Amino acid sequence: MLGEVLDALAPAAGGVYVDGTFGAGGYTRAILDEADCVVHAIDRDPEAHARAVAMARDYPGRLIPHHGRFGSIAEILNGAGIERIDGLVLDLGISSIQLATPARGFSFQSEGPLDMRMSASGASAKDVVNKASEAELADIIFTYGEERASRRIAKRIVAARAEKPIETTRELAKIVHDVLPMHGGMKTDTATRTFQALRIYVNDELGELERALSAAERLLAPEGRLVVVSFHSLEDWRVKNFFRTRSGRTPGGSRHLPVAAAEGAPSFTLSRNAGIAPSDAEVSRNPRARSARLRYGLRTAAPAMEDVHA
Repeated sequence: MLGEVLDALAPAAGGVYVDGTFGAGGYTRAILDEADCVVHAIDRDPEAHARAVAMARDYPGRLIPHHGRFGSIAEILNGAGIERIDGLVLDLGISSIQLATPARGFSFQSEGPLDMRMSASGASAKDVVNKASEAELADIIFTYGEERASRRIAKRIVAARAEKPIETTRELAKIVHDVLPMHGGMKTDTATRTFQALRIYVNDELGELERALSAAERLLAPEGRLVVVSFHSLEDWRVKNFFRTRSGRTPGGSRHLPVAAAEGAPSFTLSRNAGIAPSDAEVSRNPRARSARLRYGLRTAAPAMEDVHA
């Protein structure tokens, strides 16, 4: 959704922008080519950071790479002497490069170690699968994967690891398939939700998102733009409710994120209520984009709502 992101971000000459999920660098390059501006590129993945460092040679003084989590954007930018930005874009979830690299352990389509760490540090999916209790596994798979068979899957995981540690992506996928067999005509693999749940949990993706949204409210200058592309309901609900609340509207809440009524002057204005879906042509080129939703808002001059309520 590169074109839609650029339209929403509207980069301008002299502006300071942040690509909080550098990945392969597609958004960063497009922003820098669109306007004579500066982009601070953040990624916790050391391989993505290395790509950003290499790309910076093409844009001397205009592309500033940072190795870190986008949930720590305020600390990262403050450390670089940046107090205000004109735009922030977040493309959530896993990158195509991570997904296509078997050694990273994100996909069950290829055999690989059960890793799933975006930062290549900390506890891995293997650690969680082999050490968490049955109840903890069921809760993780249900909460972050919205998998109704979470208890049965957790029970089967615990039984399997009693025989030997679960170490690879295909070992875990087979365990899930034993509980939820694949049938002809299925468009989505039955292991998808379990893998999604473990990835989100291992990387604290929802916590990172909430911290980034809060930081964006404080960092964006008036008329600055926050652009977020999400890929599943757990992310999209948080983004949707953040914008509704900060624009002065009171959402009804959800099982994902109950929200209290907003008070004070709106800190964002919205140009449209509904999220922007990818075009048919985009989905044809990139089937992974079919579940994407883009939402964006413009920062007002009002204080951050969290500061008002503090």
